[in-house]
Amino acid sequence: MLVGVDIGGTFTDLVLSDNGQLKIHKLLSTPHNPAEAMLQGLGEITSGGLDELTQVAHGSTVATNAILERKGAKIALITTQGFRDMLYIGRQNRPVLYALQPQIPEPLIPRERCFEVPERVDYNGNVLTELDIDELNVVLDEIEKHEVDAIAVCFLYSYVNPDHEQMVRGRILQRQMLDGWQVALSSDVLPEFREYERTSTVSLEAYVRPVMNRYVSQIESALPENCSLRIMKSDGGVMSATGIRSQAIHTALSGPAAGVIGAFHLSKLAGYDHIITLDMGGTSTDVALCPGEPQYSPESTIDDLPLRVRLLDIETIGAGGGSIARLDAGGALRVGPESAGAHPGPIVYGRGGEQITVSDANTVLGRLDADNFLGGSMTLNIDAAETAIAQMAQEMEMTTIEAAKGIIDVANVNIDRALRRVSIARGHDPRKFTLVAFGGAGPLHACDVADKLDISRVLIPYTPGVLCASGLLVSDVVVEHSRSIMLLANRNIVARLRALQAEILAAGKSDLEKEGIAEDNMNFEVFLDMRYQGQAYELTLPFKGDVVASFHQQHAISYGYDMPERAVEIVTMRLRATGLVETPEFQPETENQYDAQPFSEKQSVLGETIKLYKRDDLSAGALFDGAALIFQLDTTTYVPAGWYGHVDAWRNIILEKDHA
Repeated sequence: MLVGVDIGGTFTDLVLSDNGQLKIHKLLSTPHNPAEAMLQGLGEITSGGLDELTQVAHGSTVATNAILERKGAKIALITTQGFRDMLYIGRQNRPVLYALQPQIPEPLIPRERCFEVPERVDYNGNVLTELDIDELNVVLDEIEKHEVDAIAVCFLYSYVNPDHEQMVRGRILQRQMLDGWQVALSSDVLPEFREYERTSTVSLEAYVRPVMNRYVSQIESALPENCSLRIMKSDGGVMSATGIRSQAIHTALSGPAAGVIGAFHLSKLAGYDHIITLDMGGTSTDVALCPGEPQYSPESTIDDLPLRVRLLDIETIGAGGGSIARLDAGGALRVGPESAGAHPGPIVYGRGGEQITVSDANTVLGRLDADNFLGGSMTLNIDAAETAIAQMAQEMEMTTIEAAKGIIDVANVNIDRALRRVSIARGHDPRKFTLVAFGGAGPLHACDVADKLDISRVLIPYTPGVLCASGLLVSDVVVEHSRSIMLLANRNIVARLRALQAEILAAGKSDLEKEGIAEDNMNFEVFLDMRYQGQAYELTLPFKGDVVASFHQQHAISYGYDMPERAVEIVTMRLRATGLVETPEFQPETENQYDAQPFSEKQSVLGETIKLYKRDDLSAGALFDGAALIFQLDTTTYVPAGWYGHVDAWRNIILEKDHA
């Protein structure tokens, strides 16, 4: 029995797979202790109790929230003498170019807990200055006074020669200051060049590692011994709880990753592999472009701090069902990024919320139905939402309905901008893609957003409100390794590249074996980061064939030009090792086309007749047209007039625009 659990800002979603049969469950999140809602949901979704579970795959925002809220561990940094202020100097970037007083994010480690020791290695890994153990002991004496939870160690060129970093960890263990997992070495976390980014990343790792360790231990202690726990990473793969304990930072920004993996898996089954994902939950909206496969980014930032780990390329904005609508000082309507969250939540939830949200506006417009929300298990306080929006409408000198429609329009414009950034701004025509909408609020907004971009097809998965949880069930184990090379591409380095390839392949295989993956289920992909000599940024290409020719070609595609006369530098070799895991087998149904009959109709406040359907009544082959509302436990789908739809063999709803 497999369960995927995704904890969002408002709801915690669970999907259980038992012999190919799926069962879904939703309950309000518990932000004070995310594991509380998860364990409660596991108890409610398993009829025979937790002892029936064999595997739980979990998507967590614990690491992300710890960084954003600055509630991580108390840590110290040890670095090479002369580089104590690395985190404070940074790259001297100006977030706002013309700001006279730029606001630079405060580093995670205060300067009084940043220490330096005499040691030095050159760019070839040769030791110029041996690590001074006596000075190291003095530093460790000072660190002990601070009673830290973890230590980050980052020496210059340790990605070439990690001996000094390993000596520091060995000395810490000898002194019994901390356990091994409480010492994060940059040569383990990110063995790549760029000192500032490496220092920032290893500091983030040390900052969240104790937090994740406590969280994972709490969940593991509540699960049966024979049940494995896997955690979603930012690259869309999962890893065992044991592995995550030493790679905790890979869970940061992983929240939306499972949704992209699940959406691509299901849409590819349905015959669409060029998709744009629209994941709209209670707190945020995440969008991603998949032009034949998910796209990755080599780095990101979190709270404006550099994080150099490979992650799915996802754009996130503060626009969800719980996003707060307000009038700014100039009287303009704003929606988000602040959210009402799970507590107190939107006004319509009747849990003490007093600020108007997108969900309140959808309710006033009749798109959330009091008798059919959350399967009828949650009562909606429609009168309270109408009263609040009526007060705002009075300030705006318009009707209540106009104000509610305005809130939805502003939210949709925010989403439209994000979709344009991941498609048009990167040279892709969104009209050639299918918009896959999911999350609790995605199907409510999908068609309106698609209209703005002239996207003519929208796919709504069978369980869109819990697709991130479903994605966890189809996510493979993924392990990544990297080694910086910094050599000009020529025939003389082929032997070195092959030797390094063998080294990281062996490391990847060893990691997958530790994850319990059989050799037949292992897959390995090797890539090279390459650039023209003198450039500051790289392109990543598969390590096969004539890599130099491939680089020139890819550079021309990416930037519109190439420079075949310029020397090419190979910067880093990367390995993506994938372990195929047991996943639910989805079987298509036979499509027998028929005109679906609504169970009721209602007149909307906008003057249109809306047909009402229950999602479970729409079998494969069902045909219908808008305006319509389709109700199910995990979401409501709104189909405007001018759109028509059918249910395919995978029970997806395919909505298309009527161009007649």
